[in-house]
Amino acid sequence: MPYNEVPLEELLGKTLVKAEKVKARAGRDIATGDDNYADEIVFITNLGVEYRLFHDQDCCEGVSVEDIVGNLADLVGAPILMAECVTHENVNPEDAPRKGEDSFTWTFYKFATIKGYVTIRWYGESNGYYSEEVTFARMEAA
Repeated sequence: MPYNEVPLEELLGKTLVKAEKVKARAGRDIATGDDNYADEIVFITNLGVEYRLFHDQDCCEGVSVEDIVGNLADLVGAPILMAECVTHENVNPEDAPRKGEDSFTWTFYKFATIKGYVTIRWYGESNGYYSEEVTFARMEAA
């Protein structure tokens, strides 16, 4: 599905009817022929607009949701009051274990409504030559 990368702040003031973590097909392993799946967070507004947080998988890196603090259901049914992103490159935030990769990135997406706060913690690792970034995008009709 085509998409446009947009600022996370585009969610501010919008009311979600869906917020969920899914596994999406991310391609096929060349060596084994097996399908690869990657983490995505799907947001759908009450106007039917779909947004996604995901990593566009390349060759030799891994990026996944490490943890979700709070309940994604707290983001549904009330306007989004906070939407921010905090990134730590090659520095472990407090309480995050060092995993020993050459290059790594922690990305925290923080959301709030009057119902509660949610932090989605992504962890990316590579040999330093590949992206460890997470993309926030508005999905477009094909």
